Amino acid sequence: MSDTLGGLLTIALLVGLLALVYVPLGDYMARVYTSTKHLRVERLVYRLTGVDPDAEQGARSYATSVVGFSLVSVVVLMGILVGQAALPMGRDLPGMPFWMSFNTAVSFVTNTNWQSYAGESTLGFTAQVAGLAVQNFLSAAVGIAVAVALVRGFVRSRSGALGNFWVDLTRGTIRILLPLSFVAALVLVAGGVVQSFADSTMTTLAGHSQVLTGGPVASQEAIKELGNNGGGFFNANSAHPFENPTAWTNFLEIFMILVLPVSLTRTLGTMLGNRRQGLAVLGVMAMLWSVSLAVATWAEVGAHSPAAQAAGAAMEGKETRFGEWASALFAVATTGTSTGAVNASHDSLTATGGGAVMVNMMLGEIVPGGVGAGIYGILVMAILAVFVAGLMVGRTPELLGKKISARQMTYVALYTLATPALVLVGTGVAIARSSTADAMGNSGGHGFSEVLYAFTSAANNNGSAFGGITVTSDFFQITLGLAMLIGRLLPIVLVLLLAGSLAAQGTVPVTAGTLPTHKPLFVGMLVGVIVIMTGLTYFPALALGPIAEALV
Repeated sequence: MSDTLGGLLTIALLVGLLALVYVPLGDYMARVYTSTKHLRVERLVYRLTGVDPDAEQGARSYATSVVGFSLVSVVVLMGILVGQAALPMGRDLPGMPFWMSFNTAVSFVTNTNWQSYAGESTLGFTAQVAGLAVQNFLSAAVGIAVAVALVRGFVRSRSGALGNFWVDLTRGTIRILLPLSFVAALVLVAGGVVQSFADSTMTTLAGHSQVLTGGPVASQEAIKELGNNGGGFFNANSAHPFENPTAWTNFLEIFMILVLPVSLTRTLGTMLGNRRQGLAVLGVMAMLWSVSLAVATWAEVGAHSPAAQAAGAAMEGKETRFGEWASALFAVATTGTSTGAVNASHDSLTATGGGAVMVNMMLGEIVPGGVGAGIYGILVMAILAVFVAGLMVGRTPELLGKKISARQMTYVALYTLATPALVLVGTGVAIARSSTADAMGNSGGHGFSEVLYAFTSAANNNGSAFGGITVTSDFFQITLGLAMLIGRLLPIVLVLLLAGSLAAQGTVPVTAGTLPTHKPLFVGMLVGVIVIMTGLTYFPALALGPIAEALV
C-alpha cells in the first residue's frame, strides 16, 4: 500500500469513527449537564466540600468560583512540585525551582500543559499522579463547565442563573472524563504503553546496564489526550515509544484528541433544542480543519521534488514508525484543539507546515478547539458574525433568540482582543531583549517563529512548542506563565459575563427577517469572519516568521 493511500484511508477511518460516536456521546454529555439527579458519589463530594448542589449561581458568582478554584489549584500544585523531595515515590529527585514550578503549575491548571522541563528526569511518580494528572482532569472539566454555562445563557430567559460551577465540575470529572479515561488507559496498556511504578534496568547489546524510566504513563496519557491537555510523561511526549509505541496507538491518540471537542457540538445542538445549529458549528470547524490538514500534509508530504522524497523528504524530526502523513495529521489535530501533544518536532516542520499549525492556534483553537473552549470560542465568533451581518442589513443582530446589544459586543470585543494582545506584546518584548537571541535555536525568520510560536501556544492554552527555543530562564518562565494564566482566566470571565447578560434577556421570536444561523450562508460567513479576524490580527507577525522563511 502506498503512503498516500494509507494516509487517506487513515483520515477516512478517523472521520468514520468520530461520526460513529458523535450522536451517542454528544447526547450523553447533554444529559449529564441537564439531569436533576445526583449520583451517590457526587453527593458524597458535595457533602465533604460543603456544596449545595441544588443552589444555582449567577454569572459573577460562577466566574468567581472558576477563578478562585484555578488560583488555589495553582498554589497547591506549586507546593507539590517544590516539595516533591518529601513526597513518597519521589525517585530521589529534588524539588522543582520556584519559577519553574510557577510556570508548570499555571500550565497544567490552565489546560495548557506547556513544559519547560524533562518529565522523566525532573518529576517523581507522586508529583506526576497527584499533581499533574489530577489537574489534567480538573482543567478539562472546567473548560466544559464554562461552555455549558454559555449555552445555558442562550437557553434561559429572564434568569440570573447559569447553573452551579461545582456541580458542573464534579459531573464533568466523574461522569465523562474518568470513565472514558479508564477505558482508554486499558486500551493503551494493551497497545504497549507503559503503566508501572518502577524503573527498569536493561542490559544493552554491548553488555552495559541501562535504566529505563517507567511510571504510570498510560493512565496519564489517556486524560492527556481526552482532556486536550498535552503534557507528556516524557520529554519527547507522544514521540516517545513508552507513550506512543505503534502506528495504531498513534491513530488512537489522534481519535482521543478529537472525540470530545467534536461530540460537544452535538451536545450544543441538543441543549439548544436545535441540532441543526450544532451541525452548522461542526461544519465551520470541519471546513477550517480540513483546509489546515490539506496545507500541512501538502507541505510535509507533497511539496518536495521526487529526488527529495526518495531521500526521505521532510522526515527530519519525525518518527519513522509514524511517517509524514500521520505526523502531519497529529500536528493539525493537536494544534486545532488545545492539546499541544506532539509526535514530531514542530521545529522541524517545513516553513509552510509550521505556519499552518501556528495559524491553527491563532484562530483561537476552534478547529474544533479544546474541550469546552472550542464551543465557547466559536460561539463568541458567531456573535461577532451576526453583528457584522446586522450592520450589513441594518437590523439589530440576533443569535439563537437573543439580541446582541452594545453590552454583549463589549464582552466579545474584549474577548477577541485579549489573546492577540498577549501573543503580540509578549513576542515583541521577548524579541527586544538581547538575551533572547541566545535562547533561540535558529536565527532569522525561523528563530522569530520559535518565539512567536511560544507565546501563541501559551496565550491560547495549547502548550506545544517548536522545540528549538530554550525557555528555562526566569524571563520566559514568568512571561509565558502570565500569558497562560491571563489567556485562560480573562476570556473565561468575559464568556461568563456574556452568558449572564444573555440569560437575563427574554427570548426574541423568529421572524421573516431573522438570519438563519444553521444554514450554509451563515456557515460561510462565520468562516470568513474567523479567517479575516485572524489575518488582520496576525499577518504582520506571520510575515516576519513562517511567510518570510517560506519565501527564502
